[in-house]
Amino acid sequence: MESVSHENRKFAPIAEFSENAHVGSMDAYNALYQRSIQDPEAFWAEAAGDLHWFKKWDSVLDASEAPFYKWFDGSRTNLSYNCLDRHIDAGRGDKIAIHWEGEPGDSRDISYKQLHVEVCRLANALKAKGVQRGDRIAIYLPMIPELAVSVLACARIGAVHSVIFAGFSADSIRDRVLDSETEVVITSDGGYRRGKMLELKKIVDEGVENCACVKDVIVVKRGDAHPVDCTMREGRDSWYHDLVEGESANCPAAEMEAEDLLFLLYTSGTTGKPKGIMHTTAGYQVFSYLTSKYVFDLKPDDVYWCTADVGWITGHTYIIYGIMQNCATQVMYEGAPNHPDEGRFWEIIEKYKVSIFYTAPTAIRAFMKWGDDWVTRRDLSTLRLLGTVGEPINPEAWMWYHKMIGRERCPIVDTWWQTETGGHMLTPMPGATPTKPGCATLPFFGVEPAILTDDGAEAEAGILAIKQPWPGMLRGIYGDPQRFKDTYWCKWGGQYYFPGDGARRDEDGYIWILGRVDDVVNVSGHRIGTAELESVFVEHPDVAESAVVGVPHEIKGQGLIAFVTVIDGRAYDQQLRQELVSMIDKGIGKFARPERILFSADLPKTRSGKIMRRILRDIAEGKELGNTSTLADPTVVEALQAQYLAG
Repeated sequence: MESVSHENRKFAPIAEFSENAHVGSMDAYNALYQRSIQDPEAFWAEAAGDLHWFKKWDSVLDASEAPFYKWFDGSRTNLSYNCLDRHIDAGRGDKIAIHWEGEPGDSRDISYKQLHVEVCRLANALKAKGVQRGDRIAIYLPMIPELAVSVLACARIGAVHSVIFAGFSADSIRDRVLDSETEVVITSDGGYRRGKMLELKKIVDEGVENCACVKDVIVVKRGDAHPVDCTMREGRDSWYHDLVEGESANCPAAEMEAEDLLFLLYTSGTTGKPKGIMHTTAGYQVFSYLTSKYVFDLKPDDVYWCTADVGWITGHTYIIYGIMQNCATQVMYEGAPNHPDEGRFWEIIEKYKVSIFYTAPTAIRAFMKWGDDWVTRRDLSTLRLLGTVGEPINPEAWMWYHKMIGRERCPIVDTWWQTETGGHMLTPMPGATPTKPGCATLPFFGVEPAILTDDGAEAEAGILAIKQPWPGMLRGIYGDPQRFKDTYWCKWGGQYYFPGDGARRDEDGYIWILGRVDDVVNVSGHRIGTAELESVFVEHPDVAESAVVGVPHEIKGQGLIAFVTVIDGRAYDQQLRQELVSMIDKGIGKFARPERILFSADLPKTRSGKIMRRILRDIAEGKELGNTSTLADPTVVEALQAQYLAG
C-alpha cells in the first residue's frame, strides 16, 4: 500500500494541561511505554492493583493456548462491583454518576449510590425470573438510564449481555438472538429520535416472533408523554417498573472467574453472518479502566460526555465500564444532535459544564456543515479535552474541531481501536503527545504495533499488525472458534493480530491509519487507501463530507467514484467539480482523478452515523441495492442512484 498524503502541522499540549496531567511529558510516556512492553505482566499487575478482586490471580498472562489468551487467570472479580460498590465503600456514593438528558428536555441526575440501588433491584428481578450465570440477555434500548442499569445488572449476577443498537431492524435482532440463544430481551415501548417516538417494542416483537429461545421480554415505559402502540403478550412480557418494584436494594455481586464471558457484541461487517465478539471479565476490566484514566486524563471534578450509543463498543467501554470504574461524572443524552435545532450538543455542553467531549468524525463534519454560528452562541469554556472515535478523521475536520470547539487550547485524542480490541490501541497522551491533524499518533501502554507487508517484512506503509497480546482483546467469536482464527490470526503464520487496517509510519514514528485494507483501491498500479482521497476533498472549504469507492476499470484496473456533500448554501456546479479535481491533481496526482463526482445533500449512513460504502459501491457498479430500511435516511440512496443512472 502506498501513502500519498503528507501532514506536517504539529500541536503540542499547552503547558497548563501538561503540568496537571497523569502523563505530563514524552519522557514520562516513553518510560511507562517501555516498561509496559519489556515487562508487560508486571505493568498490568500494577494497573490491576487499583481495582477490587475477591481473589487475586495466579498468573497475569497465560499464552499456552494462543491465540486463545487468558489474562489474570485464577482471579475472581466483578465489573459491576468495581463500577459502583468500590466507590460507595470509599465514601464517593453521593457523587453524580450520570446527568441524563432526554431528547424532549426531561432530565435526571443519578448518583453512584442511586445507580447501585437501581442495578441491584433489576439484578434481583432478573434472578427472580430464573436468570442464571452465563445466560444471555439481549438489550434493545434507547439511551436512557435503564440501559446502563441493565448492563450493570447483568454484570452483577454474571449474565452475559448482548446490547443491540436500537436503530437495528427486526431481522438484525433475530440474527443476534438466535446466534446467542438469548432467553431474555430488555426493551422499551419506544424512544425519541428527532421529535418522533420510535416504536421499539413493535420491532422487538417482530424480531423474536419465531425465536423459541426467548422466554421473557421486559419493557421500560418511555412513552408516558407520547404514548405508543405497545402490545404486551401474556405470559412473556412484563413492565420493567412492575418487576423492580418491591425488589431488595441489595444484591451481592457474583464472584466471576477471570475468563467468564462478560458480554457479546455483534459486528455486522459487510457480508455474511454477524460475528458475536466475545469479551471476558478480568482483562477487559483492567484495560477499560486504565485506558479511560490515561487517555481522558480523568480527574475527580471532570464532567465527561461521550456521544456514542451503548449499542456500540465505544458505549460499553467509554460510557459504562471504563468511565464508571474511574468514578467519573458523565452526561448521557438520548436523542439526535440536531433536535430541536443544530445547536443541541453545544447547549448540553454549556448546561452541564462538560470538560471532556468524545465524538465521531462523522458528527464533526455535520457540525461543520451546519455552520459556526450554532457553536459561537454557546459558552464552551469548560471544555479542556476533546476526542474522536470511530474512523480516521480528515485533517480539515480536525482543524475545525481544534479551533472552533477546542479554541486552540484543548488537546485532541484521536483514538484508533475496534470492537475487537476492547479499548484504545493507538492514541495521543493528552498531556504529553504533540498531535498532528488526522493522526492517531502512538500506541497505548502494552500495545506493540508493526506495519508489515503481506509476507511479514517491516514497511513504512502496509498492513497494521499487533505483535503482543493485551488484556482487552477479544477472546473469540461466539460459537465459532475457527472463524475467530480465520479472521484475526490469518496472516503472518498466525503470530500477530490482524486488525484489517492499512497504516503508515511517518518520520516521527507516528502511525497514520489509512483505512480498511478492503477499502484500498488499485488505480494504475497505485494502491491507495480511500481515507486519504476523501481527506483531499474535505480540505475544500465548501465540502462537508466525502466518500470514495473503487469500481472496475478496463484500463486502470480500478477507477474512482467520489460522492461529495457540500455545506448548506453552496451550489453543485461544474466549477466546484473542477476545483475538486484540481485538488486531487495537486494533493495526490492526476492518476487518482475520479471518473465521476456525484454531489448529494447527504450520504447513506447507518443510524450511528457510519457511511455505508458498500451501498455506494453497489450504486457505482449498477447493482441491486437490497434492503436499505436500516439506514438513517433511505431516500438519500434513491437520489444518488437516480443521479448516477442519469449520467
